[in-house]
Amino acid sequence: MSPFSILVLHGPNLNLLGQREPSVYGSTTLADIESQLTTLASQLGCQVTSLQSNHEGHLVDAIQNAAPQHQGLLINAAAYTHTSVAIRDALSAVSLPAVEVHLSNIYRREAFRHHSYIAPVVIGQISGFGAQSYALGLQALVHHLQNLS
Repeated sequence: MSPFSILVLHGPNLNLLGQREPSVYGSTTLADIESQLTTLASQLGCQVTSLQSNHEGHLVDAIQNAAPQHQGLLINAAAYTHTSVAIRDALSAVSLPAVEVHLSNIYRREAFRHHSYIAPVVIGQISGFGAQSYALGLQALVHHLQNLS
């Protein structure tokens, strides 16, 4: 079992999950996802701390302040995935292992969603599995951290 602490970041509009475009994002709420992650983290022997913000700078601040209390990041930057050099640079600057997750398959959506500024600076990306993307991302991140130990 790992004693890792993972910071989970949720970007803009994810606070509306369950009511926002359920045909794309499903009916699972953000509270449901966070509860599922807490349960899974306990099973994996780690802890998760979640933060949702609609503000880019707030997410950048959270990334910059993540170490040393967190050993990894799980991030769904939502729309900022496709626009934010600032979030990309913050992830690169802190050098914490991070996994990018998305509820929908961003490569099966509008062309502007096919590019991720974040993908080149994270250890991996999981998309298209709905709320399960978060669980898969957490499992992959914990596995990665365990292999570093």
